[in-house]
Amino acid sequence: MGTGGYEDIKRDRGGQAEAFDAIGDRYDEAFPHKDGQLTAGRWLAGTLPAGSRVLDLGCGTGLPSTRQLAEAGHRVVGVDLSAGMLALAARYVPEAEFHQGDIADLRPGGPLDLGRFDGVAAFFSLLMLPRAEIPYALRAIHDLLEPAGLFILSMVEADVDDFAIPFLGNTIRVSGYLRDDLHQVVADAGFEVIEEESYAYAPASTDVPPEEQLFLYCRRRA
Repeated sequence: MGTGGYEDIKRDRGGQAEAFDAIGDRYDEAFPHKDGQLTAGRWLAGTLPAGSRVLDLGCGTGLPSTRQLAEAGHRVVGVDLSAGMLALAARYVPEAEFHQGDIADLRPGGPLDLGRFDGVAAFFSLLMLPRAEIPYALRAIHDLLEPAGLFILSMVEADVDDFAIPFLGNTIRVSGYLRDDLHQVVADAGFEVIEEESYAYAPASTDVPPEEQLFLYCRRRA
């Protein structure tokens, strides 16, 4: 499956960006300890050559990952659907470049053609898509990467598809996989999984249930 056809899928983003516009800084307050994300970011920042071009897909407020990658000397581009989140990110990480857009539009010749990247980080952003879209999104990321480019993916381990949950006073829809299924979807999209880390995580907010976070450290296959 290539990225061809992604633009023809009927995409329902209703309420997703608006929820994160309303949540704003409360997201970082609810998830104050991001050990897995910071560890994965250090790996990506340290493994890429100095001054690499890196995409933070679903960058949110830019904390901690956009800032972490920028402070490591990389040229970071952040993309998010939420204008409110991007406004915060631009304030917190002024040295990065930010764009409002959808993963489906990030393709050569598409509405948001940002070129190619040496690395991509997608921290808990693909879980906002229905499962039918995730293989397309992964292939889009594959095609955005330079040969042998690096990719960090984090998801919550859960057997759910486009499932509505209460989240910090709003409602969002999330998808997930059990870890073996996630490995398969990632491999089918053209990635080699170099390493996996998992963390049991209890958010600071009682409105968000505990979760098992999965981090896959990947390399683009030809």
